[in-house]
Amino acid sequence: MPRVDFHTGLDDKLAYACRLLRKASRGGSRVVVTGAPGLLTRLDSLLWTFDVAEFVAHARLGADQAMPAHLARTTIWLADTPAGVADCAVLVNLGPEPVPDFERYERVIELVAEPADEVAAGRLRWRQYVGAGITPNNHPQARA
Repeated sequence: MPRVDFHTGLDDKLAYACRLLRKASRGGSRVVVTGAPGLLTRLDSLLWTFDVAEFVAHARLGADQAMPAHLARTTIWLADTPAGVADCAVLVNLGPEPVPDFERYERVIELVAEPADEVAAGRLRWRQYVGAGITPNNHPQARA
């Protein structure tokens, strides 16, 4: 069973995801990020610009695309459907829905922003993991 971590109380989920993915990239972790296509497109743009001193290498994979062989060594994937990305140990969920087949990952990171609808969806996902026999960890983010 994977380790599941919730990062809650995020005032800017995409900025937080950029910092998280930069850390993962520096550590050599293979990560797939999933969420709504529009949200992933915004994250794709932010990964180019959020830090003027560096770029977080990543690739974008749409729902109907296959993983290109020449990009197989890419460590950060933004994927509409995470099942299309092979050999990733970590899944980051930006979306409101539970991710199918989450058991195939070593670690699942759920990012939950402050709006009430995001909190409610996060609680449902938390209960899904508990129902699967997993005790998630919560990492509430302090407000500045």
